This record gives sequence, structure tokens and C-alpha cells, in this order.
Amino acid sequence: MVATDAVAGARRRMGRVGVWLNNAVTASAPMDAQRRALARIEELGYGSAWTGEGPGGRDVFVKLNVWLAATERLVAGSGIANLWARPGPTMAGAARATAEAYPDRLVLGIGVGFAKQAASLGQEYGRPLARVRAYLDTMDTPVDTGLAPPPATAAYPRVLAAVGPKMLALAAERADGAHPFAAPVATTAEARAILGPDKLLVPEQVVIYEPDPVRARAAAREYRALLLEGYRRAAGDPAAMPYSRNLLRLGFTEEQVTTVDDRVIDATIAYGDEAAIAERLRAHLAAGADHVLVNPVGADLPAITDTLTRLAPTVREL
Repeated sequence: MVATDAVAGARRRMGRVGVWLNNAVTASAPMDAQRRALARIEELGYGSAWTGEGPGGRDVFVKLNVWLAATERLVAGSGIANLWARPGPTMAGAARATAEAYPDRLVLGIGVGFAKQAASLGQEYGRPLARVRAYLDTMDTPVDTGLAPPPATAAYPRVLAAVGPKMLALAAERADGAHPFAAPVATTAEARAILGPDKLLVPEQVVIYEPDPVRARAAAREYRALLLEGYRRAAGDPAAMPYSRNLLRLGFTEEQVTTVDDRVIDATIAYGDEAAIAERLRAHLAAGADHVLVNPVGADLPAITDTLTRLAPTVREL
């Protein structure tokens, strides 16, 4: 198999490092502030910027189109466009329109989200793998509405949120690649082995910039505690989250993935100074990532942008 033009174009335009902005931030930060932040991110040399959505919150396509309008070259990615937020044909139509407006600047990341999100909309979560497969079928099946068919548009890569081998295999079969989240370098290596060389692989990496090693580890432990609390709210049991199940499959114990454990912290969070963070990004790239997304921990958009500014000179050398 040869990489599609859309995959090759995304690799070329994105380069090696991009940015993942937490949905909690992009769901609340004023859109004008986001315009300014994205222009700054492009100016700093990052090749892409991604964010997600929660059903009922700010629509991810609206956010990405605002970002694309505020920049000239930056690739925008959905990490993720939640399949519970819209029917498959609507997802396909929104992606086509965005790709037509901004050729070669969209990567569509699709994911199944969490059971609580489905329940909040009166939907049955069911089996995630079967649900994603069926959803892709609806995206790929033309809908006869009696109206004129949509115009031909520029191509865009479609990737799946995937950390486990079955979802990664589906990404290899039905998508242009995968977007692993909250996963260690071992998952990046496994993903590349399953996807093969011609698919797009874009992992996310949480980073905590703090040159002082004692404060850096303390900040990482604090972040892990907050993350576990979020998992409890989303799933009741932190071990039930897909990111936790992935760690269990990789050999971590249930106690490690449900507590503030240093081994899990070291595997999933890049913390420290510029050199320490760059070392983790290089590890993902060496394991087969095409492009790594830096996800800076920060209280708000200005704090995140400040971290990205500090990291930019090192990132440009990767």
C-alpha cells in the first residue's frame, strides 16, 4: 500500500511537532483570544493545532474553522470530533466543507468518546469497535435527499482515536491513520506496527514545563491526581477508561493505573525542562510517529501559549 496524497500532504505540511489544546480551554476561552493564540502558535513554528469537543459544547468544526481563518499555513485537527455529536453524513459534510475552504489544512480525527457522553444524549454506547465501524459506514454511504449532490472537494486525511490493537486495526482498514491519546511511547510503536508505514500516526503527549526537577515531579503528580478524578467523573472507575485499559494491557497493574503512581506518571507525562520534553518527543518520533502533539498543562490559554513559546526553539530542532 502506498500513502494517499492526503496522508503525504499532511506529513509534508505538519512537520514533526504540533499542539493539542485541551477542550476544557477551547470550550471556554473567548474565540477572539483563540484567534490570537493560534496566530502565535503558527508564528512559533508548530505545524498543526488540534482540539476536541464534548456533545452539547462548542462544535469542533466551528472552532477549527475560526482557527484556520486566523492562520495561513497551520493544519487544524479534530482530536476528536465526537461521533455522538452528529450523524455520520453530517460529519462527512462538515469535513468536506472545511477541506474545500482550506485545502490541505484539515485532519479529521474521529472518536467514540465515553459511555457517559452517549447516555447524556439518550444513546446506547454499546461496543465501541462495532459502533465506530457502523458510523464510518454511514459517513461513507451517500445520502439521497433529493437535492443536488455535494460538490467535489479537496481530500483530507481521516484518522481514528485509537490506543488498543483492535481499534488500531480498524484505523488501518478504514481510515488514513490513528490519533492515540494519553498513551506511552510503547503505544506509538505498537500503533506503527499495526498501521504499517503508509498511514498517518499522530500521538498526543502531555507536557509539564518546569525546569526545577522537584517541582516538576510534584506538578506531574498533581496533574495525575486531577486526571484520575476526571476519569472517575466520566466512568466511575478510572480503570474502565480506554486509556487505563491500554496501560493495563501494556503490563501496568490496576493499582498503578488507579492511583498516583510514579511509573505511570513517567510513562505518560513528559515533565521537566526543554531537554527532558524534547527527549520524549524524539522517542515518539523514533517509535514511528509522523507528528507529535504537545499538550501543555496550563490553567488558561495565556499560560499554555507561554509554555509553547518557551519550548518552540527546542521543538524547531527536532
